[in-house]
Amino acid sequence: MTERRNQRRWSSDRGSAAIEAAMLAPVLLALVGLAIAGGRIQVAGGAIEGAAHDAARAASIARTESQARADAYSAASAALDQQGLHCTQLTVVVDTSGFAVPVGQPATVAASITCVVDLSDIVVDGLPGSRTINATFVSVLDTFRTRT
Repeated sequence: MTERRNQRRWSSDRGSAAIEAAMLAPVLLALVGLAIAGGRIQVAGGAIEGAAHDAARAASIARTESQARADAYSAASAALDQQGLHCTQLTVVVDTSGFAVPVGQPATVAASITCVVDLSDIVVDGLPGSRTINATFVSVLDTFRTRT
């Protein structure tokens, strides 16, 4: 009789592991998706900071304000392309007020980049979502170079 009770108890647990796995699978997949999205945002942030550095440096080497803006945009675009990051909307704003400072006095130029990163291609195609990432970098203008 004892043997029969043990048999019933063991037979009633059949299939419970499969049910537990079926319940936990969506939760685990969601956590993996969040980790991938977080990693994508982190990598994109690093790429955008690098692009802001390149843009500010390119602007600081330029001779004129208009050339500084154009060089900054092309440097930022090239840096982001090299990293494989494609912004759905890219904005490069260059503060060229340092070009008005007289020669012999310290001056700077700043480049601010705003990039909207599309997250729909991470886990499932068509999953909505995007993230706006900003970065700013300041570069020093040569003190004794002519500015126009």
